[in-house]
Amino acid sequence: MKPLVTLDQVGLCYRKPYGFFKGSRSDFWALKSITFDLLSGETLGILGRNGAGKSTLLRLLCGIISPDRGNLVIQPKLQTTLLSIGVGSHSTLSGRENAILNGMILGATKEHMVKSLDRIKEFSELGDFFEQPIYTYSSGMHARLGFATALEVDPDVLLIDEMLSVGDKSFQLKSAEAIRKRLKSGKTAVLVSHDIKTITDLCDRVVWIEHGEVVKIGASEAVAYDYEDVMKKPAVTSL
Repeated sequence: MKPLVTLDQVGLCYRKPYGFFKGSRSDFWALKSITFDLLSGETLGILGRNGAGKSTLLRLLCGIISPDRGNLVIQPKLQTTLLSIGVGSHSTLSGRENAILNGMILGATKEHMVKSLDRIKEFSELGDFFEQPIYTYSSGMHARLGFATALEVDPDVLLIDEMLSVGDKSFQLKSAEAIRKRLKSGKTAVLVSHDIKTITDLCDRVVWIEHGEVVKIGASEAVAYDYEDVMKKPAVTSL
């Protein structure tokens, strides 16, 4: 099976500006050496501590940023959508207006998004807030709107950054079920989450990264078990 995305020794550096004294700039390699394939029809989980490089990796896969070294190969015309709180929203526009605008940014037509509004409103459970500016939203409401909108766009690859853990339990279960339905239709997803149960329930394989490097790749339960075992130990930091 030909991979949808291939990463080979990929690295990405955030270059900090020089300080007052010349030569004081300190570059930070968020990703140092990442190698794996994303296969068609799979749900790939990404595990790692805070700051491990998970969100940066999703932005690479979405094409928002480009690697500084290594090779990133994405199949032509592949449509990816990144679900992340605070991404692609306009605070003074209503939920309805944001749903249309963000759907169009993600590749859907205006006509399709207008026809999808009732489903987006119902799935997001926003009620009357759907007509209110989203600066009045909580983070959970914001996440629900983004998730419901992206589901209507139906991209080739759905990239989810910690959003299945937002909101109450009933919405989390509903979101997980929506992902399961995508899997049955042969769609592809990449999921970042700290919730081990979510990862093992939804993902076929898992990539575990630490300090911008791959620690382990494999079946979700096996990798999640090793990851959880390490998380019980205190993190080692270098000074």
